[in-house]
Amino acid sequence: MEKTLLQQIREKEQDVAKKIEDVRAGTEASIAAAKNEAENLLCTADAKGKRDAEEIYWREKGIAGARIEQLRQEAAREAEAIAERGKKNISAAADAIVRSVTMK
Repeated sequence: MEKTLLQQIREKEQDVAKKIEDVRAGTEASIAAAKNEAENLLCTADAKGKRDAEEIYWREKGIAGARIEQLRQEAAREAEAIAERGKKNISAAADAIVRSVTMK
């Protein structure tokens, strides 16, 4: 039996509709996969960023700690030097005070 022109057009419409649905489904699957991949990349980048930031923090904290210790040692040496100079000047200062008080 031969199909009418209207039946042939209807079959073509159904074929085209099927192809459109297949493409739509494929596109949605591609979009979902791309979103999933983008989310994974963001998570990976976020984790790497946190790891790198922590690494930098601890490295810089170590450098700062070493510098602080160096400054403390320098301050202790300066304090010792000043105390030593003060000890040397105590007798001269005491003599100057006594002379000033006794007006000699």
